[in-house]
Amino acid sequence: MNLIEAIILGLIQGLTEFLPVSSSGHLELGKYLFGIDHEANFYFSIAVHGATVLSTIVVLWKEISALIGGFFKFKWNEETIYISKIVISMIPTAFAGFFLKEIAENFFTGNMVSLGIEFLATAVLLLLTLYIRPKERPIGFLDSFIVGIAQAIAILPGVSRSGATIATGMMLGNRKADIAKFSFLMVLVPIVGANLVEMMSGDFTTEGTSFTVILAGFVTAFISGYFACKWMIELVKRGNLFWFAAYCVLIGIFSILLGFNVF
Repeated sequence: MNLIEAIILGLIQGLTEFLPVSSSGHLELGKYLFGIDHEANFYFSIAVHGATVLSTIVVLWKEISALIGGFFKFKWNEETIYISKIVISMIPTAFAGFFLKEIAENFFTGNMVSLGIEFLATAVLLLLTLYIRPKERPIGFLDSFIVGIAQAIAILPGVSRSGATIATGMMLGNRKADIAKFSFLMVLVPIVGANLVEMMSGDFTTEGTSFTVILAGFVTAFISGYFACKWMIELVKRGNLFWFAAYCVLIGIFSILLGFNVF
């Protein structure tokens, strides 16, 4: 991987981690087009995911610090209840991570047809929010679990995690601004946990990426992720995800045609 490729992939990771178009799907597509071997760029993948976690913490630091402060009062207060909902949302993801990891890995093999179908599935989810619009209400415990199931399904590369969770929350009737922030907060621990597991089980001997290239990807992913996170929260408040759905349809068709060697 060279410096230009690192900057492009870092930009893709930062933008698409928060926009409802699937970061992992775009990274798979980008690596396919650049001919990049995932195993030979292990540290790079860890770095760009870490950058998006850091950008989330910076954007939502006010909310995160309030939750931590309220939690350590050791009372069943608003902050403790919210953290409990986040923990509940992580149960399906933990189940998928422990028991479905090997199955999910079969979808990260550069199969563009499969990837395209998953992009189209994301488009359907986003389009459903245009037609299913129940009255907005706070996020409940059951809502948290259902949104967690959506996040677990998004273990597939072309299914957008933010798209699946935000769209599910909107269809459940959760307040738009609330579900956007909840979606970004609920993923922090799973991403950090997944990266730690990868670091403990990864093969570092095949790494061929220089520190400069990794740093370029990290910085690009952080900056683009910071602005994408803030932008997405504002977009969800308006409630119209049509253009993201349209984009997923186009990128889905492109991926399928790429898989059939049309280009």
